Parts: sequence; C-alpha cells; structure tokens
Amino acid sequence: MKSFTTITDCSHVSFADIGINRFFKSLLRDERDITFIYLTLRITLIIIPLAVLLYLPFIHGWVWWLITSLYLYYNNYIKSPFGLMAHCTSHRPWFKKEYGFLNNYLPWVLGPFFGQSPETYYSHHIAMHHPENNLEEDVSSTMHYQRDSFSDFVRYWLNFFFFGLFQLSSYLIRRNKKKFFYRAFIGELLFFALSIALCFVNWQATLVVFIIPFFASRVVMMLGNWVQHAFVNVQEPGNEYQNSVTCINTIFNRRCWNDGYHASHHLRSAM
Repeated sequence: MKSFTTITDCSHVSFADIGINRFFKSLLRDERDITFIYLTLRITLIIIPLAVLLYLPFIHGWVWWLITSLYLYYNNYIKSPFGLMAHCTSHRPWFKKEYGFLNNYLPWVLGPFFGQSPETYYSHHIAMHHPENNLEEDVSSTMHYQRDSFSDFVRYWLNFFFFGLFQLSSYLIRRNKKKFFYRAFIGELLFFALSIALCFVNWQATLVVFIIPFFASRVVMMLGNWVQHAFVNVQEPGNEYQNSVTCINTIFNRRCWNDGYHASHHLRSAM
C-alpha cells in the first residue's frame, strides 16, 4: 500500500479581515466560504456578459463564433469547480439566516448557465442520494452495473437522462418528501420552458448558452457518481468505507474543494 508522506491537497487559506473581505465575511455562516463568493463573482462577470452578447442581434459572423468559443471554453473549464461549489453549499447553506435569499443565486441564476435546472440537483442529492447511500432505493445507484464496462455506463447514463426525473419524483412522493418533489419538478419545468422560449428569440444562442451545457452537465454528474461509487463491497454495500472512494493528492482536489474525499463526505455529509 502506498503511503503519503506529504499531503498536497488544499487546506483552508485565510483571507485578511479587511475591506471587502470583512463585508463578505459578515454575510457568511462560515467565513471559510468566502472563497465561494470570489468564484461566484468571477463566474458572474464572465459567463453572463458572454451569454448576453450571443443574443444581441448585431453580433454575428466570426465575432459570434469567437464569443461562442470563449463561452464554451470557460463554461467547460469552470464547470467542475462550480458544480462542487453548488454541492458544498447545498449541504451547508453559506449565507446567514438574514441573508438567506442569497442562497438562491447559485441554483436559480448561475445554475442554468451550467445546464443545472434549479432545485433538481438539490432534491436528488440531499433528499434521495445521501439518505439512500447508493443502495437499492437510490435511483442513481451504481450497484447494478459493471463499473469497468463502458456499455454499462452508457446504460446508466441513458436511464438517468431519460427516466431520472420520473424515478426521482416517484421516490420523493413514495417517501412523502413532497416539498422536494415540487422543487425538483418546478425547477426542471421552468428550465425547459425558458430554453424553449429563448429558442424563439435566438435558437443558436440558446443552444450554446443552455442546451449544450445541459447535456454536458448530465454526463458529468453521472460520471461523478459512477466514479465516486465505483467500488462496492457486496457483503456490506451500505458501509461508507467500502462503497465510496477517497482520492488523495490529485489535481481534482485542488480545483474542486477536496471532493475526492467522498467516503468521509458520506460519513458526515456536511464535511
């Protein structure tokens, strides 16, 4: 077994308690989440302006394609850090109670630009995946698939893409978690309604801004779950130490808030 004498994964970096940092910290339940605020601001100032430019009627030709390339490149580059920021703030809301409305900014404003329909990820992950822990009732469980088989992953993804919302809805209704059902159903419905409506405005821009990221997001999310639960002990499938992976000293951990420590996350989801 390989031993690690040096851990290169990221640890908390303090921000000086001065100026704008002090203001941001005053909004947060945990001042360590200030790093999420700076990432959110960076995404907001890049993604939204690029998206707006693609819808403007006087932007066309090579300029339009240049902006498209920049949008898709940055969207893909920052997708994982954004997704895992959304993951962290789903488990542990980041703003204080009096500023709680700000917790909606990621899922309702930025999420759609990354192909995440509002509230569906939250309902799936918080209300279903963690309580069921990749076992039989988990509609995204990897247990019934061969994890080193590409064809099995394709089956896994196709099931999630076409039937995932219906399976999640059935689970939430069956478990009397109707609040989560309504959140997921309304979020998904509004995302599709917005995408269809914007197609009548500019279908090319809508394809780039919302539809391509939607497909990419549904692939990435299933890839993530597939990898995080790649190994399952058939004798103890509910044992978090034996149904979730831990990845140490990886570039992914440095980019995505140490998400590779997935076993400990299932042991204590707010970690």
